[in-house]
Amino acid sequence: MSRFHSIKDTQLENNLFLNRIIAAFIAIMLLTSGLIIRLIHLQIAGHEHYASLAKDNSIKIYPIVPTRGMIYDRHGNILAENTPSYSLEIIPEKTTDIDDTLLRLQKLLNIPDEKIDLYQKQRKRQKRFTSTPLLLSMSDEEIAKFAVNRPFFSGVDIRQRLVRHYPYNELTAHVVGYVGRINEAELKTLPMAEYQGSTHVGKLGIESSYETELHGKTGYAEIETNVQARPLNTLNETDAVQGANLYLTLDIDLQKIAYEALG
Repeated sequence: MSRFHSIKDTQLENNLFLNRIIAAFIAIMLLTSGLIIRLIHLQIAGHEHYASLAKDNSIKIYPIVPTRGMIYDRHGNILAENTPSYSLEIIPEKTTDIDDTLLRLQKLLNIPDEKIDLYQKQRKRQKRFTSTPLLLSMSDEEIAKFAVNRPFFSGVDIRQRLVRHYPYNELTAHVVGYVGRINEAELKTLPMAEYQGSTHVGKLGIESSYETELHGKTGYAEIETNVQARPLNTLNETDAVQGANLYLTLDIDLQKIAYEALG
């Protein structure tokens, strides 16, 4: 009788063991099937979506601002030119808190509220990874003061830009005009694609009337970046087209004589 029970118990144990193997096999198959389905989704169904996300995370399009065209009198004397100047620029994407950064810069460099407001408006029309100037034509004192505090301002740096210079100032101001910061009204009317990265536009005179010709055509650089948004290499680049140089019928020497006679 004891032998019968022993055989019966062994068969029961074998059946239980077999059932456990079958259950484990089914669980493994279900898990494997789920992984395969997920892999198919990632590889096929979601390929375009994830490829697009990957491209957005690794490639940035940076504008290349064109050099503004020169203005000459009839004899080739320069009436408006571009000279190098230093500007304080911010890349919002690289700052920890853009509002706090602006507040601290304002206190450090005594920046007027108007310039802060204007920067905020210009920043909103640019992409977060684009460098936008807060101050132009910085003085030696401003440059030195910021340089000492540079480690405390992530995403902020001093860069060289070209600014407009008029050798004859008031002598030609009524004809040549001048350029100034792009204001809120102009932001709504200027073509965004052509003014990405640009900060100034013609306001009066020839500078305004021939803005399209003088401005030139914006270029673009397709830059591969790492996860910290640091540039790795240039994948593609479309050069900016410099603005056209204009020659006026104005004779600056005669203009001087007339100015002195009236003065």
